[in-house]
Amino acid sequence: MTHLLGTDYLAELSDPRELLLEGLNRFLDEALATRRKERDKSFDQLPSQEELAAAVAEKRKELARYLGVVDSRLPVEALEYICSTGSPAKVAEGAGYGVYRVRWPVLEGVFGEGLYLKPQKAPIARAIALGDADWLPEDLVGLTKGLAPGAQFARHLAEMGCEVVVPILIDRDCTWSGNPAVRMTNQPHREFVYRMAYQMGRHIIGYEVQKILALVDWFFRESSEKPVVVFGYGEGGLLALHSAALDVRILGVGVSGYFGDRFRVWEEPIYRNVWRLLRGFTDAELAAMVAPRTLIVEASPAPVVTGPPAPAPSRQGAAPGRLRTPSTAEVQAELALARKAYGVYGATEKLVLVEPKADQGPGTSRALGQLLQSFGPVTAPKEEGPVTVLHPISPDENQEQRKRQFQQLCAYTHLLWQRSGQIRERFWARADATSVETWKETTEAYRTYFWEEVIGKCPPPTESLMPRSRRSEENPAYDVYEVSIDVWEGVPAFAYLLVPKGIKEGERRPVVVCQHGLGGDPAVLLRRGAYKALARTLAEEGFVTLAPQNPSIGTAGDRFRVLQRKANPLGWSVFSFIVGIHQQWLTFLRGLPFVDPARIGFYGLSYGGKTALRVPAILSGYALSICSGDFNEWIMKTVSPEFFSSYMFTGEYEVYEFNLGHTFNHGEMAYLIAPRPFMVERGTDDPCGSDEWVAFEYAKVRRLYLKLGIPERTHMEVFPGGHEICFQDAAQFLRTFLGD
Repeated sequence: MTHLLGTDYLAELSDPRELLLEGLNRFLDEALATRRKERDKSFDQLPSQEELAAAVAEKRKELARYLGVVDSRLPVEALEYICSTGSPAKVAEGAGYGVYRVRWPVLEGVFGEGLYLKPQKAPIARAIALGDADWLPEDLVGLTKGLAPGAQFARHLAEMGCEVVVPILIDRDCTWSGNPAVRMTNQPHREFVYRMAYQMGRHIIGYEVQKILALVDWFFRESSEKPVVVFGYGEGGLLALHSAALDVRILGVGVSGYFGDRFRVWEEPIYRNVWRLLRGFTDAELAAMVAPRTLIVEASPAPVVTGPPAPAPSRQGAAPGRLRTPSTAEVQAELALARKAYGVYGATEKLVLVEPKADQGPGTSRALGQLLQSFGPVTAPKEEGPVTVLHPISPDENQEQRKRQFQQLCAYTHLLWQRSGQIRERFWARADATSVETWKETTEAYRTYFWEEVIGKCPPPTESLMPRSRRSEENPAYDVYEVSIDVWEGVPAFAYLLVPKGIKEGERRPVVVCQHGLGGDPAVLLRRGAYKALARTLAEEGFVTLAPQNPSIGTAGDRFRVLQRKANPLGWSVFSFIVGIHQQWLTFLRGLPFVDPARIGFYGLSYGGKTALRVPAILSGYALSICSGDFNEWIMKTVSPEFFSSYMFTGEYEVYEFNLGHTFNHGEMAYLIAPRPFMVERGTDDPCGSDEWVAFEYAKVRRLYLKLGIPERTHMEVFPGGHEICFQDAAQFLRTFLGD
């Protein structure tokens, strides 16, 4: 037959890989549009004040979790002056205030640093002034010529009667992004910290919010009588809004050059990627969390960011991303939603839009005056401002400060990885390995958690299979079919199906699903090379084999990585779709009259090895799994710049999964496959890892299978070779556990 019985004939496909990518992109675009409608509708159904306040209190817990604001902050007894015999703490004087270099403890080994504008008389409010990421605190105070006088809003706040602290932020340069002993990258410092932090359930945003809230802690330790306000521009505006949404002690917040529509956050720099951001934490929703407190939105132009630093040949790996200025209409539309929440509290006058003139910088007198007007009489700021520099801060001192701040966050995150094994052990404490049955019962909750909270569970396949096929090759031992099925509307999946000759009527054969790696297509499994023509070799042994297309497609610009960027704010990932695709393939295979549905195994190399861990961990329809060329101490590989093949140095920014480090390393993913057979292939010359660390992680798997009394069901083959399939021990493993 020219096609499989029970399927329609498959017409010529233009490019199955492009069809899959285009379909998934449309699926995500529609999901984003649907989420926007749901969000907008929710503002028309707001509950009473009491119910809204209770709901917002719960949302704060969620937001703190997704930003990684979960570690206990160190107490701030006092701001510490930064000084030496050659560099005094007091660097300048203004009208009624002194300017001091200060720091304050935040987390273990992490300090905030900046300038403290200490007033000579009692302040009307205590303020935190946050510039854009690339600005220095000195710019905001007028100690440099970096900003026009009208934009020096830290100085203006002091002149208006506030006590002010100006923290320094992690910038967008790439000077220290990497490891000189391994590789340097062009990732902005914010991205470099973001990557490792995201994997550990933390975030560059959360780290800097912690620095801000540590100052709020100090303000309240000093006195709770004076109101606390925060004003920020650009990245500082983002931080101001999130800080106020989290902490009700902040009574007023000003956001400049940031507020707008986040439904295209996937186009922004990756360090703004927040897991489930669009599930309740858009700017309008954050503003609703600030209500009924004062919120001033100043529609200043956003910082200009067209992408990461230009890559040199020796510095590559940064994710794309740009910043744009939201249109006035966009800002007004977002504010109109937030105003409905303010209306519930009868406080719409506390939500104010300020539109500065074209020649005015951020932090205009009008915006600052609106922020402070309810706290006491406000003195008009001086345009030029008499600031006398006593001891200039040198460029070398600035660089050392920036470097300290960057390295402290890297070191803290590295410490989280080093301690993560203990956290995962506590996380897994409810799993009972007394017997195979108790293990199955007690790990179902972990499987659900892994799918819903780590991978992200998108809507299940909605389409009937509508299988189409055509025979593309006939051999003496087997036939090769090209097969296409539907997954979601407009999302087709493609695979090669190899069917051995001589299958008797009523006979049901085992299946091995063979998965290709990054940037490949399933045809590689029919060829020699790293894949050893695996699909053909198995078919010659009598196995039915299926080689499906993974979305990890290497097209121009690595467009499949954009899927991850679009998916993450919805609480999904690329693997959300890979799981859905495999759900459909399992349904298809079970429906074939010559397939034994109880004997369907999985075998993947490289990105296919990633799939061999994640998909069978979720879908119990796979009877066994073989992970080749990927199994590793995965958290170290994704977090530590000390590891020679760390993803901290590469352009594969989509591999990061939020808080994986405290929940599921590769060993724990294999726990979800147990008690089904599980095998690892490791080539001694494979640069994706090292024998020592692969063995370290596999030891946990071996120990579990021993505890369960089924040591024969797991195996690791270490062979002389590189990033390739070995198919020596694996062949016997498949015969043993999928054979008759």
